[in-house]
Amino acid sequence: MIDISFEFSLLLIALGFVAGIINTMAGGGSNLTLPALMVLGLPADVANATNRVSVFFQSMTATRGFYKHGKLDMPDIKAVVAITIAGGLAGAFVASYLPVTYLKPTLLATMIVMAAIILFKPSLISVPFGELPKNVRTTPQSIPMLFIAGFYGGFVQAGVGFILIAAIAGSLRYDLARTNALKIVCTAAFTSVALLIFIARDQISWLPGLLLASGSILGAQIAVKITINISQNALKWFLFVMTIFASLAAIMS
Repeated sequence: MIDISFEFSLLLIALGFVAGIINTMAGGGSNLTLPALMVLGLPADVANATNRVSVFFQSMTATRGFYKHGKLDMPDIKAVVAITIAGGLAGAFVASYLPVTYLKPTLLATMIVMAAIILFKPSLISVPFGELPKNVRTTPQSIPMLFIAGFYGGFVQAGVGFILIAAIAGSLRYDLARTNALKIVCTAAFTSVALLIFIARDQISWLPGLLLASGSILGAQIAVKITINISQNALKWFLFVMTIFASLAAIMS
């Protein structure tokens, strides 16, 4: 059992709260929580696994919130989730055996590309009012994008929200509020799969994981309310700002 001071416990709860908001509304919250877990002394693979405890609880909380507010597109949800689960299973299996340090350049590149899309080609993810969403069955090009997003999320959580947003809004043309809702459901699904693998391999430090989770649950609840009450344009710019901050966090971590 790792020893955690009272002050660091409060820090983990606070970081979980902020990450719960960021991950629900955009992505990149794990760029705050992963370094904190490693500062605590956890090896990279254990920190990566432990972080999923918080992500799981915040995702389940946000999923329930989006469902209550009618933001989940149920007809297509099974297909989207099934593809990301398959990717998440493959990614988590690889992550449980390999170090994640070499993925930092990939993570940073993901952030930069996402920021460029929002700034120079916002129509790719910011769907015009009135445009009808597509579904996986009639949009086969969405399948590899969703699988890659799931694989990346299973491998290393940090930044997967941006990839899921690009896959769901970009290929299936959901508005950003519904995209965030589907993104959260996918995250909950492949995180559940990843957790099972990490638990089986005894790679989770439960105390810091649950401390992060306690804050992230509240953060997710607040983020759902914000997401469904602000305009798509405001949500787009929040996503852009979070992308920039996530990029900086990835550089400095």
